[in-house]
Amino acid sequence: MVKEPSQPPLLSIVVPVHGVEAYLYQCLESIRADIPAGDADAVELVAVDDASPDRCGEMLRSYAAGRSGIRTVHLTTNVGLGLARNAGLDVATGRYVWFVDSDDWLPPGTVPAVLDRLRQHEPDVLMLDHLRVHDDGRREVDASSHLLRGVSGVVRLADQPQLLRVQHTAWNKVVRRAFMDELELRFYPGWYEDIPFSHPLLIGAEKISVLDRVCYLYRQGRQGAITSTRSGRHFDAFDQYERLMEWVRSRYPDEHLHAELFQLMVNHYLVVVGNDDRLHPHLRRAFFERVAEHYRRYQPAGGYPMPGGVAGLKHRLVGRNDYVAYAALRQAHRVAGRLRRPSAGPASPAGGSDDRSSGDDGGAGDRAEGNRREDALVGRGAG
Repeated sequence: MVKEPSQPPLLSIVVPVHGVEAYLYQCLESIRADIPAGDADAVELVAVDDASPDRCGEMLRSYAAGRSGIRTVHLTTNVGLGLARNAGLDVATGRYVWFVDSDDWLPPGTVPAVLDRLRQHEPDVLMLDHLRVHDDGRREVDASSHLLRGVSGVVRLADQPQLLRVQHTAWNKVVRRAFMDELELRFYPGWYEDIPFSHPLLIGAEKISVLDRVCYLYRQGRQGAITSTRSGRHFDAFDQYERLMEWVRSRYPDEHLHAELFQLMVNHYLVVVGNDDRLHPHLRRAFFERVAEHYRRYQPAGGYPMPGGVAGLKHRLVGRNDYVAYAALRQAHRVAGRLRRPSAGPASPAGGSDDRSSGDDGGAGDRAEGNRREDALVGRGAG
């Protein structure tokens, strides 16, 4: 039985768990071991076993036994990442909530820094920086991390509009629970669940704080991660963007904001449709045509900031629903990448990016290099 603290904790860290037996202990320990002794009651850990098929449920029971400040939820059927986060949110009691994925982990010193900033600024949303960590131990700066630099004090999105372009995941934001409830935000089922959750937080926030330090280590290339899984479920992105656009249209009908989100949406779709690790070749044309349909449906009447170069060309091909020309451009780009590779040497990790919403784990060899080059061109989007 969990002993209730005398007052609600400042921070609840919600960890959805599924199929991560090899990584779970590292994740939990990186949180628990980082809580300062004097702040034991300020943090609660809520772990949700999403009917994990491995030993994760047993590991959570063992880990929670005899430890205070840990709540565990065991779901009898697998509901997916978004609904598992909701299940953790239902029992979380903290004033702030942070969603941490169970295959990732926190670097030392993160929890004290987060608690200090929450107490100092009392923001609606606290944004955090991260690094991507590859199987060989290489740590890579995200392409959007530079957008967090130089943001001091408490700001609004109108003051720092570039924050909308920071990778839009749930795990790089700590959110005031009452603010989340005011916006009526929850996670929806399906893949790409961060899309209708992350952007509204920044759009609706009156107080955004940026903690310009690496607070999260994001594991790349894990088998089973959606960004490295070929599946028709990548089409879930369309439902998630429809939810986002309808939410923004009903609450914040601003043409400039609409134009910014539209460009980010198309960028993200181009990341998915161009990535060999996400779509089977026989699904690529159907996905492209759905992108074109969304382009027609949501294109702002007053236009939008069209990217330059190859990225802009791809946008125009989507606008014309010209898959044949897009496929030819994509193939030419990959051939050119292979021809450049011997003389270019290894790709530099600097400026590497993630699929803005959830990250693109890439693949191996030429295919991975082609994906990374394409994603850099379109500006990246998340899953």
